[in-house]
Amino acid sequence: MVTPRYEYSKAVLLERAQLLMNLTAPYGLTVRYAVKANPHKDIVALLHDTGMEFDASSSYEAADLLALGIPGSHISLSSQQSPHNLNELLAAGVHFVATSFKQLELFLACPHRPHTVAVRINPPVGHGHNNRTSTGGTNSSFGIWHEYIGEILTRVEAAQVEIDKVHIHIGSGADPKVWGEVMDISLGILEQIETATILDIGGGYKVHRYGNEKEADINAIMNLFSAKLEAFYKKTGRKIALEIEPGTFVVAGAGTLIATVDDIVDTGKEGYQFLRLNTGMNDFLRSSLYGAQHGIEVVNNSEETDTYVVVGHNCESGDILTPGPGDPEEILPRTFKKATIGDEVRIYDTGAYCASMRAKGYNSFPDAVEVVVE
Repeated sequence: MVTPRYEYSKAVLLERAQLLMNLTAPYGLTVRYAVKANPHKDIVALLHDTGMEFDASSSYEAADLLALGIPGSHISLSSQQSPHNLNELLAAGVHFVATSFKQLELFLACPHRPHTVAVRINPPVGHGHNNRTSTGGTNSSFGIWHEYIGEILTRVEAAQVEIDKVHIHIGSGADPKVWGEVMDISLGILEQIETATILDIGGGYKVHRYGNEKEADINAIMNLFSAKLEAFYKKTGRKIALEIEPGTFVVAGAGTLIATVDDIVDTGKEGYQFLRLNTGMNDFLRSSLYGAQHGIEVVNNSEETDTYVVVGHNCESGDILTPGPGDPEEILPRTFKKATIGDEVRIYDTGAYCASMRAKGYNSFPDAVEVVVE
């Protein structure tokens, strides 16, 4: 088969979806797939069939979902950029989350607006394995700063609109204790918005991709969330329904990027051997962007091993597929089966934020094809 290509395992997708759809929360739970992780139409259709709903990160994503037959009532839009078609999306039943005062005013001016709206609040702290995956705190532009809640309430009350949902997404992680702290912060903000009956706590549930990375125990996290929500009810008398937005957790492990060794070069005895693949940052940007680690395998029958730096085919010194952990400026050779030109190479756990976040069109290379397999 042609390379490079992404293969997405239907079996893994269904297993992950079932795990999430079996979760419960004391006052209701909605699981929304974060479409930005991978918008492939077959993945969207498969997840829709499981009963999962959707989180869109742009008005264009929301429009694409509608075009694929997803009901507007199953779509929540939370976008950094102001929606270009907000009135049409609202007319279709899409739930809107205002992430700025400008967006709130756009909503209030729409003829098809409902009498309720959601707002995204930027809390005082963020969390992630590096600054690029933290989506809260003073370094983040996501949401309306928490100190402005009073002004938000003044504006919606003047328009006779109520806030029914608060969206707070702080970042990513695996530790249930950290997620407990996230919930505490979120419920503290929710106390200030008395009309809200829904808390969307976002995504960022970490998966294991390589080495000693820890995967989020989603059941333990949900148990902790449930205990916090029950305690909030006892304290305030308010039953808060929960929404979560897993993306990576659903699709990362389902994907494998399959490439071919196009060339092997070296920089002498004091340097490195490089495996040049027929893919790279135009298909797979995470390693160059974040220093993200992925399992990589050279597929052949060799019983010998050798040490290589794996690089992409783009004319860019940063097109490195084996960077230092969390450090895209560092290269870190790995040991593989001894490779020859033409060997197949598999890059694992590439279902999320790979095909959807590539440097598309760089060097005019064509995109890797994407297929769903059993």
